Amino acid sequence: MGQEIQIKAADGGVFAAYLALPSSARAPGLIVLPEVFNTNPHIRSVADGYAAAGFVVLAPDVYWRQEAGNYLPYTDEGRAKAQSLRARLDTDQFTRDLGDAIAVLRARPECTGKVGVMGFCLGGKFAYLASTRLPIEAAVSYYGVQIDEHLDEADRVKCPILMHFAESDPHVPAPTVAAIQARMDGLNGVSIHVYPGTEHGFNRQGYPPYNEGAAAQARQRTVAHFHRLLS
Repeated sequence: MGQEIQIKAADGGVFAAYLALPSSARAPGLIVLPEVFNTNPHIRSVADGYAAAGFVVLAPDVYWRQEAGNYLPYTDEGRAKAQSLRARLDTDQFTRDLGDAIAVLRARPECTGKVGVMGFCLGGKFAYLASTRLPIEAAVSYYGVQIDEHLDEADRVKCPILMHFAESDPHVPAPTVAAIQARMDGLNGVSIHVYPGTEHGFNRQGYPPYNEGAAAQARQRTVAHFHRLLS
């Protein structure tokens, strides 16, 4: 189990983040960014899992500027609240806040100084934007939404990025994935995988539409990606 810490934003605000530490004294840093439901118990369990895999993990409150501390359940009410918060989220501002979280993580005594960013759904978009805008060593995006709206930044990718997509995903449909593949084809360090028989959220263990086989394969690729680039 981790703990919640406070991070100071560049403009003076303060926001919460869940910190999970590995058993080793020092390890690479990893930011875990959530689905639209924010850093809820499931995402915290994901953070714990990557801490167990040998990373210093930080999972921030994405909606702190809208309504701090809204960590939402996978219910109709939770989804409605999440969509309301997402509609008010400033993409550029949160990307800057993410930069502050990266700096804090990199400076922690437990961190070796190398940092990666991974995210799911909404967080998958921000993992991609981190790779184009922020000083990180590696990125992983799981079924990132709205990446196609930011493909003009693809040539600015600064680090290797691994992207996982579901085969049947109304939020990131096949034509959108094809556009992302076409735009990023040939860029150095970009690897894209589409998982047959899966839906949006296939990594969400304990909740539908979890797909055990695809989740295991994607996690194996993700861990290998980060260990190779951050060790």
